[in-house]
Amino acid sequence: MIANTKENIDLSLPFRGSRGLYNFNSGPSILPKEVFDEAARAVVDFNNSGLSILEIGHRTKLFVAVIEEAIATLKELMQLDEEHEVLFLHGGASTQFFQVPMNLLDEKRTAAYTDTGIWGSKAIKEAKLFGGVEVICSSKDKAYTYLPKDFVINKEHAYVHITSNETVYGTQWHDLSPFYNSGVPLVADMSSDILSRQVDFNGFDLIYAGAQKNIGAAGVNVVVVSKRCLGKISRSLPSMMDYRNHIEASSLLNTPPVFAIYVCMLTLRWLKRLGGIAAVEGQNNEKAELMYKTIDDLPIFRGTVEPEDRSKMNACFVTTGADIEKEFLSLCEKEGMIGVKGYRTVGGFRVSMYNALPLESVKAMTDLMKHFAQTKG
Repeated sequence: MIANTKENIDLSLPFRGSRGLYNFNSGPSILPKEVFDEAARAVVDFNNSGLSILEIGHRTKLFVAVIEEAIATLKELMQLDEEHEVLFLHGGASTQFFQVPMNLLDEKRTAAYTDTGIWGSKAIKEAKLFGGVEVICSSKDKAYTYLPKDFVINKEHAYVHITSNETVYGTQWHDLSPFYNSGVPLVADMSSDILSRQVDFNGFDLIYAGAQKNIGAAGVNVVVVSKRCLGKISRSLPSMMDYRNHIEASSLLNTPPVFAIYVCMLTLRWLKRLGGIAAVEGQNNEKAELMYKTIDDLPIFRGTVEPEDRSKMNACFVTTGADIEKEFLSLCEKEGMIGVKGYRTVGGFRVSMYNALPLESVKAMTDLMKHFAQTKG
C-alpha cells in the first residue's frame, strides 16, 4: 500500500481484478471476468457434452450454435442491414492489410488511404501491391500526434481506407462525416475501438478488426463486409482470400479458430447483457474523461496527442524526463499496473481503456499518478 501524503487520496487501490492486477495492456487485453470463468469451464467440459471446447468438431451442432450466436449477436449490436455479412477469419488485422485490396482494388484503379500511424502505414504498403494508392492525408510530419482535417476524397477512388483508432499513438477519428459523405466506399481498420461507441456501421462497406481488444481472444479476425462491394475486380483470387467464399461457407471454409470464436461469442453476449454499445460508450467516456483530466491537471505528465483527437481507448502520455519516466514505470509495476509502457518505438506511457476495463482500474491509475506527482513536489 502506498503511503498518503499531502491530500486525502485513496491509495489503497482495492480493485485489482481477479488476479490482483490492473490490466492496461493494449492487446491482447483485458476481458470480462465472467468470460474467463465460462471459457475456463468450457475447456474442461463444454455445455455438459463431456468434451472440451478445444476438441469439438467445427462442423458439429455444438460449434455451429456458437458461431451462429456470435454472428447474430454482432449483427444485432451493430444494427447491420441485410447487405452486410459478418465473418470470423484466420489472421489478425495485418492479414486484412492485403486481403482488402486483393478483393477491392484493381491494378487500373486507385484507393485513398489515410496515414495516421503505424497501422495505416502498413496498410498502405500492402495495398500498393494490388493497385494505385493515394495518401490523401498524413500526420507523419508531427509524429502522428494529430489527425489531418484538410483532405479531399476523389469520387473516382475505389475506396477510402481509415484507421478509426490508432493504438500506438493514441488518436481517434471522432468525426466520421467526411468519410460518410464522400460517396466513396468506406473501409476501416477498427481493431482497437470496434463496439466501443455508437457509429453508423452500415455506412462502411468493409470493417475489419483483430478480436483481441474489444471482441475476444487473439487468433481470430472479424470482418464486416457489404456484399455490394464484392466481385468487382478482374483478378482471380485464391479461394481462401475471396470474401465471397467465406460468406457462402458461413466462416467454415476451413477449420476456424474454434476457441477464439467461442470467447468472442461469450464477450458479445456479455456486451449485450450490459446494455449494448450505448451502455458501454457511456462508461468509456467516463473513463477517458477521468484519465485525460488527470494528465492535464498534473504538470509532471503531458499528453502527446492534440486534445480534439485523443483516443478514448488508448491514452498516451509522457513525463518530464527520462529518469522520472523510469521511476514512474517502476512504481506502476510495483503496484500491479500492467501494460502501461508505451509502444516499443514510441516510449512514454499508454493506458488502454477497452470495454472490459472497469472504471475502478482507471481510478486506481489516476490516484497513483496524483500520488507520484505529490512526491515530486
